[in-house]
Amino acid sequence: MNYKASVFTILFALVSLCAVAQSKTVHLLNIQQLEKRVSNPDTVYIVNFWATWCGPCVKELPNFDELQQAYKNKPVKVLLISMDFKSKLNEVNAFAKTRKLISEVYLADKPSDQDFIDAIDKKWSGALPGTLVVNTKKHFREFYEREFTFNELNKLYQTNK
Repeated sequence: MNYKASVFTILFALVSLCAVAQSKTVHLLNIQQLEKRVSNPDTVYIVNFWATWCGPCVKELPNFDELQQAYKNKPVKVLLISMDFKSKLNEVNAFAKTRKLISEVYLADKPSDQDFIDAIDKKWSGALPGTLVVNTKKHFREFYEREFTFNELNKLYQTNK
């Protein structure tokens, strides 16, 4: 193998590894796992509930990723939880990869939509998008049934960190 072919092979392998590293797999997450996930007192959790079929949800997803990227070295974690049907796991996976979402992406594992919704917040009507902010150190847990811009998310994080 000549020098150019060797360099090309190495570069191709590196690019392939980077692509694999960036493509996350969407996993199922039930309410107990979510509660455990957001219990770290040293981290502020911003949990967005969305669906692939929800126009306003899809529109605001980049704002959550921008927040995660802006504070990647800070104790904040953005979780994106799809409320699509469990049977749509492959579609949600493809959606997350196509959109190159950088935040953690999950699909809600819910035996009952209403039980899951009530466990998040009794006042939640079930409408999407919805966002939960949790800071256990400050005993803060608030649910918002609305869309967010990046600036609004940034302010929400800044006031609750």
